[in-house]
Amino acid sequence: MQHIISIGDFDRDEIDNLLNHAAQIEKKKYDANALAGKILAVLFFEPSTRTRMSFESAMARLGGTSLSVGSVEACSMAKGETLADTVRVVSGYADAIVIRHPKEGAARLAAEFSTVPVINAGDGAGQHPSQTLLDLYTIRQSMPVEGIEVALIGDLRYGRTAHSLASALSLYNARLHTISPKGLELPATLAAQLKEQGMEITEHDSIEDVIGEVDVLYVTRIQRERFPDSASYFNVASSYRITPELLAGAKKRLIVLHPLPRIDEIDPRVDESPHARYFEQSRNGVPVRMAMLMQVMK
Repeated sequence: MQHIISIGDFDRDEIDNLLNHAAQIEKKKYDANALAGKILAVLFFEPSTRTRMSFESAMARLGGTSLSVGSVEACSMAKGETLADTVRVVSGYADAIVIRHPKEGAARLAAEFSTVPVINAGDGAGQHPSQTLLDLYTIRQSMPVEGIEVALIGDLRYGRTAHSLASALSLYNARLHTISPKGLELPATLAAQLKEQGMEITEHDSIEDVIGEVDVLYVTRIQRERFPDSASYFNVASSYRITPELLAGAKKRLIVLHPLPRIDEIDPRVDESPHARYFEQSRNGVPVRMAMLMQVMK
């Protein structure tokens, strides 16, 4: 039984193989009944649009079905049931579980008690492996991943998408540039781990310092839900914004990515720029998650 809890569950060859499979799926080269008769349990204890719907779409396109508990208030956890017991019960109803939870480590806990494969769809400020796989897939559509220069900008402390992507990029000898509001820097433990693996990481005060050097600009929103209080959030909100004027100094091949949703960190005028790839990035969630589901339920 294979769980997907962290991007660290993959080596480089495994990532490349899965993304190659996703590329074949995108070309319609797959069995539309590959998961016929299979059931995916969708346990989302945080709001989601793209991740949840793309997993459900992926399952439907492979001939399977999905079950959901709806909101937290609608399930027995509202009565005090533990996550472990919920997972024990739900794994008896399905062939795999995809879970999103506000607490870091929740997906790994779920995997300990599940009798079917578990896919982590985001656990607090921890990991988001499926997002990272579609991020890498989107980059591959524009350029080879090996040795690229990537700038991560925004909430790098709580941003699980940034954490997962940085870890994956270390497998491809990428060079990382980080730009974040004070207090939202990349966690020191993660930065130290990546540097031990040979990754070059450079901190910058502003995106203007590196906009002409990087190949990928990965933008994240300031996550209000991760802050202990509103005052802390508003102190750093709207501290950066990507505009067409800023991108005028970028490399021709630069692509702008964002895991979405965005608030005001990317000017809507950027949507028409040849650099913008975030809506394609979102669409790529379907073939990538189809490949993931086939891998864990084959």
